[in-house]
Amino acid sequence: MSAVVDQPGPTPDERARILVEALPYIRRFADRVMVVKFGGNAMVDDALAASFAQDIVLLASVGLRPVVVHGGGPQIGELMARLGKEPEFRDGQRVTDAETLDIARMVLVGKVGRDIVGSINVHGPLAVGLSGEDAGLIVADPRHPDLGFVGDVAAVNPTIVTALLAERLIPVVSTIGSGPDGQAYNINADAVAGALAGALGAEKLLYLTDVAGVLTDLDDPSTLVTETTPSELRELIASGDIAGGMIPKVEACIDALRRGARRAHLLDGRVQHALLLELFTDAGIGTMVAPDPAVPTRGLRAAATSEPPNVPDSPDDAAGST
Repeated sequence: MSAVVDQPGPTPDERARILVEALPYIRRFADRVMVVKFGGNAMVDDALAASFAQDIVLLASVGLRPVVVHGGGPQIGELMARLGKEPEFRDGQRVTDAETLDIARMVLVGKVGRDIVGSINVHGPLAVGLSGEDAGLIVADPRHPDLGFVGDVAAVNPTIVTALLAERLIPVVSTIGSGPDGQAYNINADAVAGALAGALGAEKLLYLTDVAGVLTDLDDPSTLVTETTPSELRELIASGDIAGGMIPKVEACIDALRRGARRAHLLDGRVQHALLLELFTDAGIGTMVAPDPAVPTRGLRAAATSEPPNVPDSPDDAAGST
């Protein structure tokens, strides 16, 4: 069964209006870095995956600089089941022993990452697959001895990513990091996306999820919070209005803004072309998080106050660590 959320097709007049509406955003966001965390049903539904690849290629084609970060928890679990290995959890967190780490590396770097690169490159030789281990991109610390090789982001060295962006290529990052001793760790993809967006000074960090955005009532779509700030999100977490799997994504949004990203967004990845609808329309379709000192605003007023990110024009200019 398809996970796509059905949307009525636009009329010819509506198509023309959408194109006209998008033009100012395309101009404003030219050369800006957009970090996109790809996950949820969009990863396992063929139609959604193809739509996502089209969106990423379009962003690059109109002058934006997309970076894709992906996880692959369901795919890891599927391969473990096929190999007869039972997953172990402690306090709700997966334990990653040496064998499970090998499986995670095979799935994330060798399967999921390659599939995303392939789907993008159908449209042109644009995407390059990376692991967080490559060129010291993601430095990891072990989270807890009881969890094995589960890590947290200790530092980000975005040199290899900025070098690829300078060549107008699209980095696709698998979330395996390494410690100073070379030991690999499996890291939460939401956290990696937030840390990388901060290190790159990204204009936008966009999470594709299986919900419409931040909802104060998961059963009521009308409770979608379209614009918010870190302080408001912390209040929603404290009150229990944000709970479960949405908490890591919200915390990653907050952390990304703290590290230097300008805006963070939570979108329904089950909607085809969700990225385009969020970036290039006045209303958007998800939740936008803006820094606390600013009044949350959507559209050109938000874009007009932004400075371009420090993306090098050539690989020789690429440098930096966070």
